[in-house]
Amino acid sequence: MASRVSKRKAPPKEEYVLKEKEKLESYVFDKRTLLLLSAMIKKNILKSIDYPISTGKEANVFRATTPNGDFVAVKIYKITTTGFERNIAYLEGDPRFKMIKHNKREIVKLFAKKEFKNLRICEKIGVHAPKPVFLSENIVVMGFLGKEGIPYATMNVIGPRGKGDLDSILLDIKKMYKAGLVHADISEYNIMLAEDAPYLIDFGQGVVREHPKAEEFLKRDVSNILKYFEKFGIKRDFEKTMKWIYE
Repeated sequence: MASRVSKRKAPPKEEYVLKEKEKLESYVFDKRTLLLLSAMIKKNILKSIDYPISTGKEANVFRATTPNGDFVAVKIYKITTTGFERNIAYLEGDPRFKMIKHNKREIVKLFAKKEFKNLRICEKIGVHAPKPVFLSENIVVMGFLGKEGIPYATMNVIGPRGKGDLDSILLDIKKMYKAGLVHADISEYNIMLAEDAPYLIDFGQGVVREHPKAEEFLKRDVSNILKYFEKFGIKRDFEKTMKWIYE
């Protein structure tokens, strides 16, 4: 006589959402952020928040899974952080954000919006960067950079793989500048090494060329990356590189 196998019903969607909320509470998110994440699950933008990729003073990044099984990265800007007040100049000089309310939550939301807008520019011009997927207040959903569910390492962890990495980064900087965008925070910590090329990440501070400090930020980006590569014997003249970017 064949044994009977009972089929367990999937939990109701409301129960699943509640479990996801409980999982996130250990990261001390504020109530509003938890509600936004729950709404994304209900709307089938996300299925689950899997695990943290990186944690920082201003934001946490998680790997998440979509209903169709794809991986995405979910960047959650922290409402409780004080770091954004120090970076307000990246907003005040940006003509895209003229009406700035000096309120902590509103400032954080603007930085998330700025990152999403900057990622859209990068996607349009073919810069190696995460693809923008969805924006909800202080949460940015973007393409996952990794292989088989494991995120790629950042350059500070494993170092550059040769001058080809430098060429790719500088070309992306030039593409952005021609399109009117400056990353403004390029370093070995904000570059992930994918198999095909290095990818730039963390675009929250990126400014358009009309920003009064755009040129200063551009030169700082180039100087930072050239100095880093020089530590590995890969040298490039700063003045000649800047002239090439401006061409």
